[in-house]
Amino acid sequence: MTVKDDRQEFEAHKREMCLALGRDREALEQSTEMLVTLDKYDYAYLWSFLGLPIIQQPADVMATQEVIWATKPDVIIETGVARGGSVIMMAALLQLVGKGKVVGVDIDIRAHNRDSIESHPMAHRIELIEGPSTDAAVMDKVKVAIPEGASVMVVLDSDHSRDHVLDELRHYGPLVTEGQYLVVADTLLGQSKPSQIPTKRSKIWMPGNEPFAALNAYLTETDRFEPDAVVNGKLVLSSSPGGYLKCIKG
Repeated sequence: MTVKDDRQEFEAHKREMCLALGRDREALEQSTEMLVTLDKYDYAYLWSFLGLPIIQQPADVMATQEVIWATKPDVIIETGVARGGSVIMMAALLQLVGKGKVVGVDIDIRAHNRDSIESHPMAHRIELIEGPSTDAAVMDKVKVAIPEGASVMVVLDSDHSRDHVLDELRHYGPLVTEGQYLVVADTLLGQSKPSQIPTKRSKIWMPGNEPFAALNAYLTETDRFEPDAVVNGKLVLSSSPGGYLKCIKG
């Protein structure tokens, strides 16, 4: 018996549902309320990737691996290393791709976190740079870490204040190459009610002083990026809806 090859049909339906979900503001509101409930249990802190805490919502991990597998960048730059799970996740994907490295930038890479990262089997695909992410000396090191002609993806997940994220966007956005992604984490903060903002944090970012406000400001300054409606559309139960930008110009 011949079985129909429905792969293209499946992908077309998936795309249609992603776009439809992205238009459903009630679904986003309901998922945000669920995340507020889950935050009582430090939900984003409960997950690890290959042994290291990743401190992300599962939906964001899945979205990031999708775009990495689809675009296969040579270099992924992430600001905000924390406990290292995210750089390990991205390095593991590059290992499967068979090329590339992750450059992790953080103002304070604590000794125990550095040890966890540098002793990990994926350490050979990771370069760590310590210092303020937009400092001139740090930017020089980041640029040196990018081989000539490399395709570059960027993930911004450090200090979430509007001005800092906008500063990072202005510094790191130009490094992203055509066809690759610029990911701005925790954009849900700018799409939530004040009563929905997580409070179990060392810093609390209220609507207007957060990454989504910075992203929207940056998009008025450049025509190199556009939000990916398909990826962003399915980002419910996520910290970063609207945060996935694709570079459309070199």
